[in-house]
Amino acid sequence: MSIVSRQIEVKFTKEGIHKYPAALTDPKLATGDWDDVSFLGNPHRHIFHFYVSIAVQHNDRDIEFIQFKRWLERQYDTGVMHIDYKSCEMLAEDLIQLIAERYNRSMTVRVYEDDENGAVLKYEPTHHMEG
Repeated sequence: MSIVSRQIEVKFTKEGIHKYPAALTDPKLATGDWDDVSFLGNPHRHIFHFYVSIAVQHNDRDIEFIQFKRWLERQYDTGVMHIDYKSCEMLAEDLIQLIAERYNRSMTVRVYEDDENGAVLKYEPTHHMEG
């Protein structure tokens, strides 16, 4: 028999302002032509879309996804996120660390800017603990 991997997935959004300082000086980014993305070096706004998939033990879900989503949203209850230089990868890694403290189980966190471009990080715990 095949092994079934069960996960739930929740999505939430958060407004944020960040910048990519290297974009102002890196010649690969500040090209001066149509490929120029030097504007990213200045503070700019996005709607960050967070997708979080986390392992569950059975079909009745040992993590209720509405409660899980509400808990995640409360972690960002500070109005607009001012995240300075943090990238989608950094935001995903921060969120993985937070979730792993509460639920030490397999998860995938995807963070997208304006639900268009983003990063995907996968986490596998070294020691599984019930959450």
